[in-house]
Amino acid sequence: MLEDIGFTVTPKPYQPATDNDSNSARLPPGLEIHTMKIYRNLEEIEKPLRKPYVTIGNFDGVHLGHQILFSEVVSRAYKHQGTSVVITFHPHPLQVVRPEAGIKLISTEEQKIELIEMANIDVLVILPFTREFAATPASTFVDQVLIKTIGVEHLVVGYDYAMGKGREGNIDFLKAQGREKGFPVTVVEPFYVDDMLASSTKVRALVTGGKMRDVRKLLGRNYQIRGEVRRGKQRGGPVVGFPTANLAISPEDLCPRHGVYVTQVIYDGKCYGGVLNIGYNPTFGGDQLVAETHIFDFNQDIYGKPIKINLLRFLRGERKFSGPEELAAQIARDVEEAKQVLADAQKEILLSCEERYNR
Repeated sequence: MLEDIGFTVTPKPYQPATDNDSNSARLPPGLEIHTMKIYRNLEEIEKPLRKPYVTIGNFDGVHLGHQILFSEVVSRAYKHQGTSVVITFHPHPLQVVRPEAGIKLISTEEQKIELIEMANIDVLVILPFTREFAATPASTFVDQVLIKTIGVEHLVVGYDYAMGKGREGNIDFLKAQGREKGFPVTVVEPFYVDDMLASSTKVRALVTGGKMRDVRKLLGRNYQIRGEVRRGKQRGGPVVGFPTANLAISPEDLCPRHGVYVTQVIYDGKCYGGVLNIGYNPTFGGDQLVAETHIFDFNQDIYGKPIKINLLRFLRGERKFSGPEELAAQIARDVEEAKQVLADAQKEILLSCEERYNR
């Protein structure tokens, strides 16, 4: 039996797919995998890239607004036999210049890299962001990074983008630099879904509010947490009757609203339904924020194995019960409601379980 299991988020260094990867082996003969070249500092770029069509940004969450930027870059590069290039930063600039703000990130660096590669970008440049880098004048960034190192052919930016010290490199500045130094600048307008602006700030607000269906509208996919399974307190199965996988949420993680969610759990290429509780486990007097997932129709030993969890819908808030029996009764009701949600959206769920985001 699956006992009470825990998993912690342990991001691993990104490695592009190779011919020996399992995903490659399942592809039909002759079908190539798009592999994105990654540079982690400017010194790795020995000469300017071939006709680079470039966009710049933090791209936290890689929401639909970001994906439209990438699509613009890819289509222009393809049309002119150029190279599509994304420039981003690590860590997030606000973590460096305003650490007191405690920004919570939608995606790990690993997830962001995967999602950018899925957009068919040719080259990703991840610039180390430091206080010294933050002090770089915008004109210096244009001259030294965009022109001298990258060799920019065309720049594509979002409507609100600004670079350089004090965000002096705004849209007007970039357009003027482009006219003076010979590269066109295309500005992509804001993108709305159901009157919601597709922005990282809006996505964070929706996640912390538990509005997962709206989150999906802005991301173009379900909000996902992932990690590696480890042994937990082994209380879910023996005490409550519902074995769970537990995630200890660190202060740096973007934490959804406390309560119970309908989930998809992806393990070893298969998708399982589930219910997830995020909170402090008040029934047992817990003082650590955890996420506990009960996986439906699952009976495998997955200690030490990676899994992914999609949060589909918020069911109810967390509450303290009189004891294990009352808690078990409520979990049983949660399970039935979750199964109904999954059944009602079966076609969509099956499609999303087979899509590239859930490999």
